[in-house]
Amino acid sequence: SSHNLSEEFAEAARQLKKEAPRIQFGKIDVTHQNDLRKEFNIREFPTVKFFVDGNREDPIDCKGVRQASAFITWVKRRTGPSTVIINSTDQAEAIINADDLAVIGFFKELHNDSVEVFCETAKDVPEMPFGMTTSNDICANYGIQKNTVVVFKKGKPVHNEVLQEGRQNKLDLTRIIKTFTLDLVTEYNLETSVKIFDVPVENHILLFTPKNSETFNAIYENYKSAAVEFRGKIMFVLVDTNETRNGRIFEYFRIRDVDVPAVRILNLTSEAKYKMPADEVTVENLKQFCQSYLNGKAKLHLSSEEIPEDWDKMPVKVLVGKNFNRIVF
Repeated sequence: SSHNLSEEFAEAARQLKKEAPRIQFGKIDVTHQNDLRKEFNIREFPTVKFFVDGNREDPIDCKGVRQASAFITWVKRRTGPSTVIINSTDQAEAIINADDLAVIGFFKELHNDSVEVFCETAKDVPEMPFGMTTSNDICANYGIQKNTVVVFKKGKPVHNEVLQEGRQNKLDLTRIIKTFTLDLVTEYNLETSVKIFDVPVENHILLFTPKNSETFNAIYENYKSAAVEFRGKIMFVLVDTNETRNGRIFEYFRIRDVDVPAVRILNLTSEAKYKMPADEVTVENLKQFCQSYLNGKAKLHLSSEEIPEDWDKMPVKVLVGKNFNRIVF
């Protein structure tokens, strides 16, 4: 919530005041500062912007950071080095085992395009430590080829991403690494919905099913198996149809009890919705659906009425499919 974020922001300010007194923190209530709201194009709340060297024209957006510790890391990585240079296996072990997650880049040299992409990605993922090395011993110790980024979870490698010189994209790497801050399948609820939308993956697949049904475990295992292959490309979300607080999301997807289990894909940018053509939630059907969607071959599902011109004139706003996502989420 906005209140929680405000408290975490204030806590980060308190801690950084001792460590980095040059960094000033400020809070603006834009309901009373309409000019500032317009100047900086503030559309959602809360919004955090970072101004560097007194430059008012081009502040950096701080998105998806929720905890004081992550705020502090985010600011430090913007004002200093974003990654630690690792020179020994002991040092690597210390970073890998210090937290749940860690990201290590194994490189041929410390100055090339791949390293630059890695360091830029580290700035946008303050939730986990980033380290990089060119040491042959360390590469040999983990059996990893150079120019590879490895995500470690609880001390074990869970994802290898080989970087192609000059070809990789910072956003792609950020997406893949950020998805590890969530479970492979994330259950939709009020707490997780914020995190789901913070991870920059615009394609979401949703499984609508009652969690207490006899077939749930088998369906859920299939769903998790399919999720592994599409990490960073499609986010896998579970919606419990027995949870009454999820009513809005059923309405948006026009899901009824008779339809479940149901599988839909949503593209957050275009708000286009797609229905899995097969009824059975098998690994094969899920993979085919996801692949055909990524290849641009999936058929669009469910039309929406046009947004009425006076939809926001009255105290009760009129929502249709086309403006639901933007307004509700």
